[in-house]
Amino acid sequence: MVKTIAYVLGGLTASGGTVGFVKTGSVPSIAAGMTVGILYGLGGYRLQSRQPYGVELALLASIVLGAASIPRAIRSGKPVPAVLSLISIFGLLTFGNAFRKTL
Repeated sequence: MVKTIAYVLGGLTASGGTVGFVKTGSVPSIAAGMTVGILYGLGGYRLQSRQPYGVELALLASIVLGAASIPRAIRSGKPVPAVLSLISIFGLLTFGNAFRKTL
């Protein structure tokens, strides 16, 4: 189940970055969206293949996304950073709990 969540969050963030680039021409949007999406996807792949550090990669993606989006959502109150913040919080809870179970 955790691997599916990693793949879904990876797809959401990568496609969101692409949409941001297409709509506004924002290179940081596509760079950040693809980077976080690849981290989530790589985490999901490593979980699926039963390789080490899958949960940790997905957790890292959530931390990076949250560090970038939560302060922006608080400052601006705009919907896109708020949705990204919710995605990161969901990822932090999901992958943080999965990581805690490995300890």
